Amino acid sequence: MKILTLIAGVLALLLLLLSGPLYQAEILGLMNAFLAMRIALIVGAVAIVLALIQVIFMRKTLSWSATGVAVICAAVAIVIPLSMMNKAKSVPPIHDISTDLVNPPKFVAILPLRADAPNPAEYQGEEIAKQQRAAYPELQTQKYQQTRDQVFDAALVAVNTMGLELVNSDKSSGLIEAFDTTTFFGFVDDVVIRIQSDGQMTLLDARSKSRIGKSDIGKNAERLNGLIAGINTHLN
Repeated sequence: MKILTLIAGVLALLLLLLSGPLYQAEILGLMNAFLAMRIALIVGAVAIVLALIQVIFMRKTLSWSATGVAVICAAVAIVIPLSMMNKAKSVPPIHDISTDLVNPPKFVAILPLRADAPNPAEYQGEEIAKQQRAAYPELQTQKYQQTRDQVFDAALVAVNTMGLELVNSDKSSGLIEAFDTTTFFGFVDDVVIRIQSDGQMTLLDARSKSRIGKSDIGKNAERLNGLIAGINTHLN
């Protein structure tokens, strides 16, 4: 049974670790990649049960090293999918986040890159705005005393610091466009920053939208919060 336990634990971990790369390599579709993660969780749970049976009933023949490796592999295969599921349940199933919910910044240079994206570039309006207000009330238009050029330069530095892929930087129109690629699944999220003068204040709005998927599991809001924090740091 110790060999079976070890195989189950290692298999669970491999299923988890390969689900993302196999999706990126277009060997698995998105639904099958998610299915692989769920199977990894189940196989991991089986490995844990087998390990417990050995610890309780088969101590004399127990290999602590093999069982330990199996449990560690299985635990990783269980914890990561569960954490993702719990995070998905804790945030609204939306994928388009903006600091301006009435007149969100529009993608311009990025539009050709989204031509084949399942999620349209257009903002879907009050249906998602209401959900965002409840989940991310902190994401609002940012107001600065600094000049438009100073805020633009700080935003550009923040974009580069975060490792976003710059697509367009137009100081005359106050627009910065970039995209971010997630590490594991390689999902692409697009970002647009709009900087405008309003009397003696400079207004900054930012928007982050996924090209694929219904829920972003909070990633776009997290990105905008990080971007705003980076801009504030560079301006202080």
